[in-house]
Amino acid sequence: MILTYKLKHSKDFSEELSKAKQIAEYAVKTRSNTSADVKHFGLKSMIANQILRKYGRDRKTKNVKHVNLIVPNQGIFVDRALKLIIIPCLKLKSCYHFSGFEKVNQIEIDKEYAYVSVTIPESQNNNNSSSSKNVIGIDLNTRSHIAVVSNPDTGKVWKLGKEANHIAVKYREIRRKLQKAGKYRKVKQLKDRQSRIIRNLNHHISKKIVELAKVNNCGIIKLEELKRIRQRARIARTFRYSLNSWSFYQLQKFVEYKAKLQGIAVSYVDPSYTSQTCSRCGQIGDRYNKSFKCLCGHVDHADANASFNIGKPVSHCMIGIGRLHTDSDVCKGSTDTPKSATPMMMETLEPPTL
Repeated sequence: MILTYKLKHSKDFSEELSKAKQIAEYAVKTRSNTSADVKHFGLKSMIANQILRKYGRDRKTKNVKHVNLIVPNQGIFVDRALKLIIIPCLKLKSCYHFSGFEKVNQIEIDKEYAYVSVTIPESQNNNNSSSSKNVIGIDLNTRSHIAVVSNPDTGKVWKLGKEANHIAVKYREIRRKLQKAGKYRKVKQLKDRQSRIIRNLNHHISKKIVELAKVNNCGIIKLEELKRIRQRARIARTFRYSLNSWSFYQLQKFVEYKAKLQGIAVSYVDPSYTSQTCSRCGQIGDRYNKSFKCLCGHVDHADANASFNIGKPVSHCMIGIGRLHTDSDVCKGSTDTPKSATPMMMETLEPPTL
């Protein structure tokens, strides 16, 4: 597994970044891939080579805006005793806080941050969480809370991401005003900002989900299979924008890789009728907005009821069959899916800066 960590540096690389942009522009124009052709720019050959390969081989790239310094593995030294990453060609030393990695693949550097790509080894551990058969179910939404998590064994429910709908509505109104004023550049900046906020919230939600699974000794996280959800979903017009502005796929992928690091499996189930089926008796009940009521007398929050159904073992009353995401990868022909995950480790793609 490959993860990327973001570390803040305090060096001024404005001159090197300017040279890197010139090389990238030269590569796009000439499609050159030889560092001898760009020697006159004065950038270190190993970094220039990486930039030439990235931009010279990409035939789709026509214009270059932002170019990072790309340092390959052979230009990086790691002092594991001092937890220090050293790049001699740039005279850069940076402390790191993450652990359990096998090697540093490459580092990309911009004005403020160094993006460190590392390989996490795959190891077998019989004591990891995947040995547990306990399950937590997760119902994903656009209204109210983004994720409602439940543990069918204990009956506990956790609601995460309440601010998601507020974020979508807030930025929709701001973007609408800017479009009326003809400030289209501001609209683009606002869209990028909203994407960053969504990504950050998805990181926090996915991290909390995996932590809950670990604390409750659950070996499987069950999610809804939401492929083509935007085409299939029937929701009120007021919530249509929220549905189209939130990245459920991104959240699922964040849950997958964080769970894999903890040795927890992830599976998907058909979401059909999960919020209309009674989690107690298995019969179809009445749902109105966020309320659910069954003839057996069971009354519950509709999303909580759905999460309990998702987390329950597959039975005759459930529609759809759960399948591990690793099995799905095998069916698609993927051969690089790890068989196990590194236990006792929890990191995000963008950890706190140093």
